Amino acid sequence: MADNRIPFPYRIPFVEELGLELHSAGDGKAELRVDLAEAHLNSWEVAHGGVLMTMLDVAMAQAARTANRHDGAAGPGVATIEMKTSFVRPAEGELRALGKLLHRTSTLAFCEASVLDGEGHLCAHATGTFKYLRALPTAKGGLKTQRRTSPPQE
Repeated sequence: MADNRIPFPYRIPFVEELGLELHSAGDGKAELRVDLAEAHLNSWEVAHGGVLMTMLDVAMAQAARTANRHDGAAGPGVATIEMKTSFVRPAEGELRALGKLLHRTSTLAFCEASVLDGEGHLCAHATGTFKYLRALPTAKGGLKTQRRTSPPQE
């Protein structure tokens, strides 16, 4: 896999654990990649549907975030409101998820994403709706904000 990764704007431990890499994000688009390992596979030895759905979800969320970035800022957080996924073919090898913002309002983003295999074949497609958030309410009545990714060490 070519190493032109960029850091995610916020730390997402689950995404880190899966090994998903952000390769581009801007102008309402985002691209993620993963080179499948044994832990990503189902009993058929192809990508587990949960890996594909996570790639689709994160690609759409990153695309949605780019619409409200200013001066290199990370943009607001988003939460998935709904998502519809179609699995087209078994996914193997290096996978790319391409997310695209289709339309946005002040509070919602409507997106789509596709997962392609190394030969460019469509493996899965999704549409999703995301809510823009600044913070989440906590059980104790406070507000929880997101953890930013640490800047790269030089």
